[in-house]
Amino acid sequence: MEDKTRDRPRVVVDEPLDGRRRVMIDGADVGVVVSADELRGVLSRAGLMTEDAPIDNPQLIEWHGGGPDDWPAA
Repeated sequence: MEDKTRDRPRVVVDEPLDGRRRVMIDGADVGVVVSADELRGVLSRAGLMTEDAPIDNPQLIEWHGGGPDDWPAA
């Protein structure tokens, strides 16, 4: 029997460019963020996490070009 449960949504945060980081959810571009708080807000509105949840969960977020603490100024 085939498992039809949906995989957990996958979030990709691209490497910083001019202080911004592009965010993709399940391959869909959902915009750019400039801080960890903005990322939490985007993911909260998408129903993926609460706004106070940690953003260092590799099961949910794949970071490119730096991790959750890498937010260079614009």
